[in-house]
Amino acid sequence: MEWARLVELVARVRATSKKSEKVVLIAEALRQARGRELELLALYLTGTLPQGRIGVGWRTLEPAMPSGPAVGEPLTPSRVDEALAAVAAETGSGSAERRLRRLRALLEGTDDAGRRLLVELLMGEVRQGALDGLVIEAIARAAGLPAPDVRRAAMYAPNLGELARAALEERAAGLERFSLRLLSPVAPMLASPAGDAEEALERLGEAAFEYKLDGARLQVHRAGDEVR
Repeated sequence: MEWARLVELVARVRATSKKSEKVVLIAEALRQARGRELELLALYLTGTLPQGRIGVGWRTLEPAMPSGPAVGEPLTPSRVDEALAAVAAETGSGSAERRLRRLRALLEGTDDAGRRLLVELLMGEVRQGALDGLVIEAIARAAGLPAPDVRRAAMYAPNLGELARAALEERAAGLERFSLRLLSPVAPMLASPAGDAEEALERLGEAAFEYKLDGARLQVHRAGDEVR
């Protein structure tokens, strides 16, 4: 898959407000991906980098931003992954300049729209309405698996990329790999999505509404003297 196709997919997902249409678009893309690229697609659609935060902010990106058209071979998710892994690994004397060169070379490989998506990923600001819950629904649809089973496996999977690959390549057997394990974090259960308030009330019947307060969930595991 070329990076431009991912950029186009994100634009199409952003263009619709319907959850069902977002799920269909993402599921179709997941079916066409293979191997590591399938993992990357699921992660990038939720605005997640496999490397996590790599310490790149706008102060670093601004001087790396090219002004001309894309050059060289078309950029792919795999090449993005390799480049960002190399950026994350740079340490020591002169690392700032080396990181700058690597980022500039990466950004030169795509057009303005592709650069915007890269910047959003690096800044943690991808906003296309494809939250984890929607991607999980899309994984279930693409793999032909019950959505509750995929949601349950997602609580134990290291990330949605690994979950997507296991579900689409191994189906139900792949989901069985993810279970409760000591010292491996468990994701909090996600709320069940609905198309709108009317649909939610139809499912729930009588319901109460209250303000949601932001906070942090903490989880502690202990195995003997080891605590995480």
